[in-house]
Order: sequence, then C-alpha cells, then structure tokens
Amino acid sequence: MQPRNMSMSGVVDLAAVKAAGEAKAKAEQARAESARQGGSGAEAAAAGAVPPSALVIDVDEAGFERDVLQLSNEVPVVLDFWAEWCEPCKQLSPLLERLTVEAAGRVVLAKIDVDANQMLMQQFGIQGIPAVFAVVAGQVLPLFQGVVPEQQIRETLAQLVQVAEERFGLIGLQVDPGAEGAPAAAAAPPAGPYDALLEAAVVALDAGDLGGAVQAYKNVLADDPANMEAKLGLAQAELLSRVQHMNPQAVREAAAANPRDPQAQIAAADLDLVGGHVEDAFGRLVDTVRVTAGDERDAVRVRLLELFEVIGADDPRVSAARTALARVLF
Repeated sequence: MQPRNMSMSGVVDLAAVKAAGEAKAKAEQARAESARQGGSGAEAAAAGAVPPSALVIDVDEAGFERDVLQLSNEVPVVLDFWAEWCEPCKQLSPLLERLTVEAAGRVVLAKIDVDANQMLMQQFGIQGIPAVFAVVAGQVLPLFQGVVPEQQIRETLAQLVQVAEERFGLIGLQVDPGAEGAPAAAAAPPAGPYDALLEAAVVALDAGDLGGAVQAYKNVLADDPANMEAKLGLAQAELLSRVQHMNPQAVREAAAANPRDPQAQIAAADLDLVGGHVEDAFGRLVDTVRVTAGDERDAVRVRLLELFEVIGADDPRVSAARTALARVLF
C-alpha cells in the first residue's frame, strides 16, 4: 500500500494554531509540577507516575470508551489500526511504539487489532491498514495511512501535542522509568511548611481582601507550584476578585443583548460560576467559542480553561465541557 497522508487540516488547521501563551504556560507549569510530585491520568496512573510500558496499550471494542475516550481527556491517544498479516504494520507499529515512549507521556499509543475489532474498523471508515488516528478530548483526528517517514511522524506528534496543550491544557502523563514491574512510589511531600501562608490567604479572604489572598496563594505557588490547595485557592480568589465590583443585572442584560460579544459572555460566565451554575457557565463559553474566531475565540477558550481550574479536573462537569469544547474547535 502506498502511503497516503490523511491531513489533520480538514479537522483543525494545526499550522494556524496560534500560541495561546497563558494556557501553554499553565500546561508547562503543570508538567513541571508532575515531574516534582508525580502526575495522575489514566487508571494505570492512579498511584502516581506510570511506567513506560503503560504508554502503549492494546484496546478492544469493550474497553474503547474507558481506555481511549476517557483517557483522551488527560492525554492525546494515538490509535494504530493493525493486523498480524499486515506487513506494512510490522514496519510502522514498532516505530510508533518507540516514538510514543520517547514522547515521555505526552501521548499514549492504543493498538487496535482490526481482525478482532471489526466494528471499530467500520466506525472509523478504514479502507486499508495501517491507519493511524488520534483522539483528543473525545474528538477523532485522522493522522495518516500507510507507512510514512519517521520525521513526518515526529512532526505530526509534535503538532498533536501542541494542540492538546494550547487548546485544552492537556499535559499528558508523568512517566517513571524506574516504575516497571513495581508499584509507583509515593509522591514526595511538598517543600514547606506553607500552613502560615495558606492561613494568611484564608484570613485575607474572610476579610474581603481578595488582592491579599491572591498574593498569598501566589507566594506559596512560587515555591511549590504543585500545591493543590494554593492552586484551587488562587483560581477561586481571582474569580471572586473579577466579580466583586460587577453589577449582576447589567452584566446579564449585556450578555443577553450581545450573544456574540466575548467579553459580555465571559463576565456573565464568571457570575454563573460564582452563583453555582457550573453547567451554565461552561455552556455559555462553549457556545461563545462556537460563534467567535481569532483572538476573541482564544480569549473565551482561555477563560473557560481557567474556570475548569476553579471546579477541578476530576469533576465530571469539567470532562463533559472539555468534550463539548473539542467539538466546536475541531
């Protein structure tokens, strides 16, 4: 079979992805945090960092939702459709496995035997193998078909990682090369203590000193970027700081009158979240991403990622919103 590129440009213009500095910086910081304390992602990572062998998995129809769709909310999942009788597959699959391990947790490779998983092959509309796809936040991206040069695969994976980081804040899994065959070691305790600084932030919040609370949380994170209490506290304090001087009636009237105005919708989403209307806040911003473009769309997307942090990545409403965001972006 002659290699046939299946360009991602029909789904998302990777070449045109503009560096979203804020989201990318957060992703890079989070990766540094994971390197210090161990990350979490798939079920295999529940106890901390995963061994390199966990980056290449065999997937069947029964486990596709768990092993691919759910995992794709943490890390891009590359799908390798292959068969034992396929000679080109025997050239491509080992290369994909090696490059996946080299990517050090930024992607996971899911191998799918088409002979044993005919339904998946039909659902993906595969006419020949090897065929390679990716899934990011629940959305499918065709990558290429047939055997392609190693450099081209490297470039494609790099673009995939870039999209996952900049558009969705997905940082991948933390890999522990020494974890093969043994349970992951417990994460080292964070440097500290930070009780006094965290208490100062709480006192500032109680006193209505949101600026002081923000600074106190930032002081903790400057020394310990992985401190989850400080991260959550900072996200919440910044949200409260943004809404404290808003006129709720005026904000909501502006949002209703200007459904395509990014700033009006961003302000209303902040109010939604403070009021406990999480799904409304997320849905409002996803809808705004759908009807905007360029810098305006990017501003809305970044705010949505910030609101995800306020609620927490493990919340099912965040996972659902990530998937909805992917649908309007791709």
